[in-house]
Amino acid sequence: MSRLQLFVQGARDSIPMIVGIVPFGVIFGTLASVAGLSLAQALGMSILVYAGSAQFIAISLLVAGAGVWVIVFTTLIVNVRHVLYSASLQPHIAHLTQRWRVVLAFGLTDETFALVQRHYLAHGCGVDGQWYHAGAALALYLCWIGSSLLGVLFGQAMPSLAAWGLDFAMLATFIGIVVPALRTRPQLAAALVAGAVALVCHALPYKLGLLAAAMAGIVVGVCLERRGVIAEGAR
Repeated sequence: MSRLQLFVQGARDSIPMIVGIVPFGVIFGTLASVAGLSLAQALGMSILVYAGSAQFIAISLLVAGAGVWVIVFTTLIVNVRHVLYSASLQPHIAHLTQRWRVVLAFGLTDETFALVQRHYLAHGCGVDGQWYHAGAALALYLCWIGSSLLGVLFGQAMPSLAAWGLDFAMLATFIGIVVPALRTRPQLAAALVAGAVALVCHALPYKLGLLAAAMAGIVVGVCLERRGVIAEGAR
């Protein structure tokens, strides 16, 4: 395949993810507008931060009157999972130039990771495989910005849009991303523990339940992975 064909294929393969992202972005834009952010501020967050979960949490914390450092620390912890994504993709893109790796790192989201990881595992990166990665990442990035813009515009006209239940589309997308990826016992255990902790700690302020769930899932997954490695070494 040529570079252009790989790029277009990546963009085309992102369409199922876009179906879930659009409602999510619209809701974010609506909430940002209701929270008092201007069009430039809301779009600036989507353009520069480009992390849906972190943006939602930041908006919630802003409305709750949380301090800057609470917001920074919370969003940082929530996005720690991207370090794991990067580590998983590193063997496939290690041969790329630093410029390529920086660009692809900025576009790394849950949806992008799900698409490109599956592609790399099936076809490898090869000489030009990064163009597939770039096509998927750019399509999802532009979709997030566009849907955020729609959300701000609709939010100014219909402030109750966030109560329409559109967030179900994103929940379904995340379920579709996570479930097929749970192939080992440590992965399954991490997901189950994180889900259980999130439910138990749901009432904690400042979204601390999400932090607790993320940390619990990471700890359980890492511990079980290490135990498995040690057991394999003992054999």
